[in-house]
Amino acid sequence: MKFTVAFILTALLSYAAGFYLPWWSIALAAFVVAVAIPQKPMKAFLAGFFSLFVLWVVLALYIDFENQHILSMKIAELLFKSRSHALIVGVTGLVAALVGGFAALSGAYLRLNK
Repeated sequence: MKFTVAFILTALLSYAAGFYLPWWSIALAAFVVAVAIPQKPMKAFLAGFFSLFVLWVVLALYIDFENQHILSMKIAELLFKSRSHALIVGVTGLVAALVGGFAALSGAYLRLNK
């Protein structure tokens, strides 16, 4: 139950913070949720990781579909020598997931050391 609450709360706080703060505010949201909701470090990492992966992939896909994959295919071609828009969306999700996961892990370890 705590995992589900942390998953949803991390996604909601990250989404809301994205309107007013820079992109790295997702780390602050994951950190705060991990400090507020007591979990084992691995579960906190997974909650932050999967929550932000899902959030950023959904947001990236929405933006990608709105412009008919034009920008993502050009960026994928520049970075990966491939015209796969799915690859760039996946990499975007992975970056956000790692940031969120490690921020949540830091929050869980901080809570253990109190």
